Amino acid sequence: MAGEIAADGPRRIVAIAGPPGAGKSTLADWLAARIDAAHRGRVAVMGMDGFHFDDRVLLARGDRPRKGAPHTFDVDGLAAMLARIAADDGRPVAVPVFDRGIEIARAGAAIIEPGVRLVLLEGNYLLLDDPAWRPLAPMFDFTVMIAVAEATLRRRLAERWASLSGDALTEKLEGNDFPNMRLVLHRSRPVDFTVTPEPGER
Repeated sequence: MAGEIAADGPRRIVAIAGPPGAGKSTLADWLAARIDAAHRGRVAVMGMDGFHFDDRVLLARGDRPRKGAPHTFDVDGLAAMLARIAADDGRPVAVPVFDRGIEIARAGAAIIEPGVRLVLLEGNYLLLDDPAWRPLAPMFDFTVMIAVAEATLRRRLAERWASLSGDALTEKLEGNDFPNMRLVLHRSRPVDFTVTPEPGER
C-alpha cells in the first residue's frame, strides 16, 4: 500500500510511533529504502527528534535531565512544519534533524522535495493521548505503532547508555528513559496498524 501511495496522488503523512528503543528509525529507514527502490524520489523520512528544544532552553527551564520527555519538544513547531508539508504547494520544505553525535537538533538539515508523495514521520509521542500532542492526529493519513515487550526495551535502553555506570546510569534510565517508555506504552491512542517484532529479534 505504501508503494502505491508513493507512486502517485496527494502527499500523505504516515506516523510511526513507539517507545524509546522500539526501532522506529530502523523501520522508517527500511520502509523508505524499499519504497524508494521502486519509486525514486517519492518518499522521505522525518524524525520527531528534530523538534527537541535546545539545551539552552532546557537548562533555563530546569528540564535538561528530562530531555526526551514530551514537554521537552516543540510540539507546536512540529505541527506547523507538518502543515507546511501537507500543503504540498510545490516548494521544497527544509526540516530539522537531530544529531545524536552532539545531542542537538540541526535546523534545515534535510529537504522534503516537491516530488515526495509519502512522508514517514517517526517519533515516540506522535500518538500520545495528551492535550499537547492530540492535535497532531488529523495530520496523519495512517498510523503505525511498534509494539515491543517492556523487558526488551529495558535491555535496549541500558545498552544505549553503556558508556554510563552507577548512579549516572540509574538516573538516566529510572529518571527519564523508563518513565518515557511506560508513557508511550500505556497512553498512546489506537492505531491503524501494529508492528510486532518476532520474539527473537533484538
